[in-house]
Amino acid sequence: MRKAVKWNSPFYGVEGQGWFLSVHCFTKYVKVAFFRGTSLRPVPPGESNHKEVRYLDIHEDDQLDEKQLATWIKQAASIPAGTADRPPAGRRRDSTSCRSE
Repeated sequence: MRKAVKWNSPFYGVEGQGWFLSVHCFTKYVKVAFFRGTSLRPVPPGESNHKEVRYLDIHEDDQLDEKQLATWIKQAASIPAGTADRPPAGRRRDSTSCRSE
């Protein structure tokens, strides 16, 4: 597992397979980005301008389906990237990336 922080958002990835997830906190919600989200089943609801990216917006009063979120994260981590070690379009790899324990 790899992690990095860019634009105050943590990125998570698998060594040699690139990034699969990012989380960004806004004032009223948290946005979870699945970089290969169109490959997940079911596909997360939030669309993106990027072809493969899908989002899940989590608001404070939402009833979060934790089981579904965990399933998406496991699926996302297991999907090999087309171009290893590259963040999605519009994102740059952070030079402070490190391995998590």
